[in-house]
Amino acid sequence: MAWKDVFSYVRGIAGKQGVTNDARADDKLPLGARIGSLVQLQRSPLIRAQASGSLIAMPADGDTRVLAISQIRLEPDAGLFRLYLATGDVDAKEKFLQVFSADDGAVAEILYCTQLARVIPESADDQDAYTGVAGYGLGDPSYTLWREQLADMLDAATLATVFGDADRLEYTRDAGHGNPDFVAPFTGRETRIDDAGGVRGLRQQLYFMPYVRTLADGSREYLLISTEIIESVDGDSGRRGIHVDFVIGIPLEPERVVVQ
Repeated sequence: MAWKDVFSYVRGIAGKQGVTNDARADDKLPLGARIGSLVQLQRSPLIRAQASGSLIAMPADGDTRVLAISQIRLEPDAGLFRLYLATGDVDAKEKFLQVFSADDGAVAEILYCTQLARVIPESADDQDAYTGVAGYGLGDPSYTLWREQLADMLDAATLATVFGDADRLEYTRDAGHGNPDFVAPFTGRETRIDDAGGVRGLRQQLYFMPYVRTLADGSREYLLISTEIIESVDGDSGRRGIHVDFVIGIPLEPERVVVQ
């Protein structure tokens, strides 16, 4: 069963083929993950990253279960999975493991990711910039986060650790050979399932670009910027919207993550 067809499969074909509520849509996923799986993370890389000025948020005590799973298919031919520990659908911000698997199914990269902010592009010009269709904006060689932007989100001690005496953080685009002035964002679609049967979830179109900076200890911190256009929620195509998510990601070695 193709993940891109998960909602239509469950809603349109399950009854005809006698599929019961026990049928699962979360089989054969990286790390053996399923909805409800228990996740154990070694926190030492995250602690070191925070001490070195990262904006990453630590997992909360309750962030131990896979609440949702998504597959992201990016053009021209790339894909990755997200194991959500917090979906951010109500008040809490998203937290997830972003997993990239090689062609042989082996896990090639894991990022622990926490949502920094979500903004709504209100004007047509804003939307054009955040989708890259204007030829600038998302896809520029660098992206800057300003201290005053985050002053209301972070306490004084965290601001001092992250920024020091600086007024900005500079991230470099992690795509495009030869550092051209602009690289069109990756485009694709995310299909997220919120239950083992694939009945609840969402589907959204993505414009995506990763940026990166080097922390004080020499490790990397990613700033993942994605413009997300919601196409359907729980199979309802009438619930549409657009927003831009700013997500911080820290690489984790696969052996530091256990999913049961």
